[in-house]
Amino acid sequence: MNDSSWAAEPVPAGPAYDVLGGPQTRPMPIVPDAAGRDFEDREPRDRGAAQPSGPLFRDETPPQEPMPTPPPQAPQEASSPPPKKRAGRDLRAAIGVGVGLGAVIFASLFIVKAVFVGVIAVAVVVGLWELTSRLQERKGINAPLVPLAVGGAAMVVAGYVRGAEGAWVAMALTALAVLVWRMTEPPEGYLKDVTAGVFAAFYVPFLATFVAMLLTADDGPQRVLTFLVLTVVSDTGAYAVGWRFGKHKLAPRISPGKTREGLLGAVAFAMAAGALCMEFLIDGGSWWQGLLLGLAVAVSATLGDLGESMIKRDLGIKDMGTLLPGHGGIMDRLDSLLPTAPVVWLLLALFVGTG
Repeated sequence: MNDSSWAAEPVPAGPAYDVLGGPQTRPMPIVPDAAGRDFEDREPRDRGAAQPSGPLFRDETPPQEPMPTPPPQAPQEASSPPPKKRAGRDLRAAIGVGVGLGAVIFASLFIVKAVFVGVIAVAVVVGLWELTSRLQERKGINAPLVPLAVGGAAMVVAGYVRGAEGAWVAMALTALAVLVWRMTEPPEGYLKDVTAGVFAAFYVPFLATFVAMLLTADDGPQRVLTFLVLTVVSDTGAYAVGWRFGKHKLAPRISPGKTREGLLGAVAFAMAAGALCMEFLIDGGSWWQGLLLGLAVAVSATLGDLGESMIKRDLGIKDMGTLLPGHGGIMDRLDSLLPTAPVVWLLLALFVGTG
């Protein structure tokens, strides 16, 4: 018997094979079967002829057929260019609404100042409604809308009539009205409700009163127009440059779409627009003052946009409302305007005075 360690059972009938499956080149020992016959008695055929009966040993691997060669593939075409970036909103609707709002603002600004004050008051009331509605829906915070809306509109009018002093007095009275109004309801949640109410009073109507105070100067319409143009140009520059060249995130945890390149675009566009506006629109203004004004506007507008993005991220929403197709809500358009208004008012007061 063969004493090889890899032989697992007696060799069956057929020609002898070595471990690699090829025909045996040297004679194998003759192993008789149960009847006393050896291989020669049972298989009187040529020992060198390979039989198609498969492998003779358990550890033996049958010869494998060569793998079919895959058919040659046609040369691939040049990889398609990456998909073009798309804006996240309906640009046609956004442009149409923007042009409509601009026409209303321009007409009221240069025809009757009091009408423009009314436009500010309406925007403030709608913005407060959007903000308090989202707070109630997403966080269960019931900031009282009635005293906020009445006090907010009064704040804008007081700022236009009495200046900064009137705005501060109206702000204090509005906060007091929020505290008292909320006392008519159960005490549960009182602190968070009044805190949100005071915040809303400061964030929307109080900051908006600086737009009304810009209007009180002799060249008030030109000052308001400068404020609006610089803010819009800053946002446009940030969008255009960021969309085309943006690679490095500015604040990914707050607003993933904003980039450092976009901020540089906002600064460049706003500074250029500021130099032109101060030189040709503002009485006594100079181009170098416009450069500083544009830089300040780009920073404040970006911070304002990030601030509302933080609020919306905390609330888990994309837009504050749906009133303006392609834009979202009123608050989504006021986000960069509100914190920019006091910055423009202050710098213009320092550069050319408040008269």
